[in-house]
Amino acid sequence: MKYPTFLRKNKHIPTQLTEMQFAEFILPHLSVGKSGPKCSIPLSKIFNYILLVIHTGMQWYKLPIDRNENGKPEIHYTRIFRIYQRWVQDTSLERVFENTVSLLVQNNLVDCTILHGDGSSTAAKKGGDMLGYNGHKHFKGEKVVAIVDRNVNVISPYTRASGNQNESPLFEPALHSLKKIASVVGLDFKGSVMSLDGAYDSKKNRKLIFNAGMTPNINENKRNRKKSKRGKKRLFSAAIFKERFQTIERLFTWEDKFKRLLLRFERKSENHFGMKLIAYAMINLRHFCNA
Repeated sequence: MKYPTFLRKNKHIPTQLTEMQFAEFILPHLSVGKSGPKCSIPLSKIFNYILLVIHTGMQWYKLPIDRNENGKPEIHYTRIFRIYQRWVQDTSLERVFENTVSLLVQNNLVDCTILHGDGSSTAAKKGGDMLGYNGHKHFKGEKVVAIVDRNVNVISPYTRASGNQNESPLFEPALHSLKKIASVVGLDFKGSVMSLDGAYDSKKNRKLIFNAGMTPNINENKRNRKKSKRGKKRLFSAAIFKERFQTIERLFTWEDKFKRLLLRFERKSENHFGMKLIAYAMINLRHFCNA
C-alpha cells in the first residue's frame, strides 16, 4: 500500500510569518477597519502578536509588545484583541483558511484518494456558549469535526458542537461543509474513500457518503451485540483505517503545538474557533513557509 508523502518528507509548522509571507498568504483576505484611527503598526505585526498568543497560550495582557521611541508600548493589547474579534466576526479568518486549501490544490499537494474525519473535544474552564458535559472524557467543553487528506492537510474543520453531542449526527453538516469548500477551491471528491471510526457507524451516514460519490470505510460499531449483524457485510479495509493514526490523529497532535487550543479560555465559541482556523491555516502553510 502506498503511504502518504508526509511520512517521507515532513515540514515545520510556522508560528510566525515574515512580511512577505503575510502579504502573500494572509493580507489579501483580511478586512481593514473603515472607521476609527488608523493602526499605528503594520497588520503583519498584529497578526504575529495573535499567533504568539495562540502558540504560547499566554493571556492577552501578557503580550510582550515592542516599545516605540518614547518608551511606550507601540499598541495596547486590547486593540490587538479588538482587531482579532473583527476578523472573526466578518469571516476574514475563514477566507484565510480557505485560501490555504486553494493553494494546496493549485500546487497539487492534496491527496484526496482517502479522506479521514474525526472529532476533537476541548475542555472549557471559563464557561461560555456552546458547551456541554462530555461523559466519556469527563469535562465540560465543545468539539470540532475535522476532515483531512492523506497528507495531513486540513480540508474542512467547520462543524462545531457542544461537548455532550454524539458525533454520528454531526457527520451530515461536516459533509455539507466539505462539499461547500470543495466548490470554492475546485476539488472533486467523487471516487474518494471516507474513513471514519465506529462513532459514525450508521445507515444514514453510509448512505450520505454513497450519495456523495464516495466509498465509506467505517469501523463497525457492535453496540454490545453478541452476534454479528445480519445482512450484507459492510465495506471495511483495516489498512485504510490504520492510516488514520498517521493522518487525523497526527493533525490533532500538531494542533496541540498551539498551546492556547489545549483549553478553551474564550467565553465566546467563535473566538476560540477563530484561533483554530489560524492554527489549521498554519498547518496547511507548512508547505510554503520555512520555519
